[in-house]
Amino acid sequence: MKRATKTQTKGLTMLGAPTPMPTNPDEAVLERVPNPHADIAFCIRFVAPEFTSLCPLTAQPDFAHLVLDYVPNKWIVESKSLKLYLASFRNHGAFHEACTIDIARRINALLAPAWLRIGGYWYPRGGIPIDVFWQTGVPPKGVWIPDQGVPGYRGRG
Repeated sequence: MKRATKTQTKGLTMLGAPTPMPTNPDEAVLERVPNPHADIAFCIRFVAPEFTSLCPLTAQPDFAHLVLDYVPNKWIVESKSLKLYLASFRNHGAFHEACTIDIARRINALLAPAWLRIGGYWYPRGGIPIDVFWQTGVPPKGVWIPDQGVPGYRGRG
C-alpha cells in the first residue's frame, strides 16, 4: 500500500486541521496531491447528493445531486478541500448551468486530468428539473467508467 509522504502533503492547508467554511466559491481553496498510481489509468468518482446554491434572482435555495468522474494524470483532488469548495456554493447565487460548469472547469484547471465529466442533476424549480452535463472529451480506452446511476426526475409518477 502506498502511503502519502510528508513531501506529497507539504503545503496542504486544510488536511488534519479545523478549517472555516469559505463564504463563496471564489474564496474557496481547492488543493491537490500527487496521484499515488500515476502509472495506471483509473476513474475517481465524487458524489454530492445534497449540493446547494442560491437562485441568483430570488435568493431561494436550489438543490442538486452532483456526480463528478475523472481519470487523473499527475494529480488528484484533496477531498476535504473539494467538500469545502462545494459547500461554498451554499450562499452563492448562480444559475444551475453556471454552478455545474464552473465546478467542472475549476477542477479541470487544477488537475489537468486525462478526462473529466460532471452530471448536475438539479431538483425542480418552477416544476422543471434542469440537468447539466459536461465532459472534456472521449474517456481513455480501457478505463471502467460506470454510468452515473442517477435516474431522470420522475416526481410522483
